[in-house]
Amino acid sequence: MINFNYETDFILESEEEVTKWVIETISAEGFKLEEVNYVFCDDDYLHKLNVEFLKHDTLTDIISFDYSIGKIIQGDVFISVERVKENAIDFGVEFIDELHRVIIHGILHYCGYKDKTAEEAKTMRNKENFYLAQRINN
Repeated sequence: MINFNYETDFILESEEEVTKWVIETISAEGFKLEEVNYVFCDDDYLHKLNVEFLKHDTLTDIISFDYSIGKIIQGDVFISVERVKENAIDFGVEFIDELHRVIIHGILHYCGYKDKTAEEAKTMRNKENFYLAQRINN
């Protein structure tokens, strides 16, 4: 099950399509969905979580809490809509494209992908691009 929660005025207009896409991604990676909660929020909300739980006093676009067990995906994904909007401008992409990248980024972490090293980040970006293309083609 995928749940969408809102701690800001933003509402994702394509919940059903995103749900289908995320489930297909999880399946393609050889995992099974139990439950993922997406929480869309603002910078202040996510900053507080970042400081409290990760001890990082910085702004970020996403924080994911992974409760997966083996191949069963469970977790909470917090996304700052403000940060995603700013990043989209900085990267010269459409907001919805950057939002989809962040949405799938959290799922890829649950599937075992990391992004701490340059090589891991490259692999993560390639996977993001692959699944973004799947979304566009569906």
